[in-house]
Amino acid sequence: MTEVKDGYYYADTHEWVKIEGDLAIIGVSDYAQHSLHEITYVELPDVDTEINKGDEIGAIESIKASSEIIAPISGKVVEINEALEDSPELVNEDPYGEGWFIKVKPKDLDEIKSLMDAEKYKKYLEELE
Repeated sequence: MTEVKDGYYYADTHEWVKIEGDLAIIGVSDYAQHSLHEITYVELPDVDTEINKGDEIGAIESIKASSEIIAPISGKVVEINEALEDSPELVNEDPYGEGWFIKVKPKDLDEIKSLMDAEKYKKYLEELE
């Protein structure tokens, strides 16, 4: 069963956003990491990069496929998960925790409203199956 966590916001491209204080943490959903299988490499943007919602901001590679990481919101990258350089499998093991990608200072938190909450995302996934 695919895990969908409450308190997270989801894009139809399977990235998630979690707001913590004045930062937004971005990662990829359990559904996405299952679809990719064994993740072998994660490419992330540099710290201080300005990202715009909908832009390609990186890539995930697995033994099966390569996939773009699409920015679910706009903002400035303030931190990247450097642990993924040596341990990209963290995305498979803990997509909502240790496998996060970047932390962003959001440009406009209203962009969150365009994303799906957990219930809407669960329905979206059911439609995909």
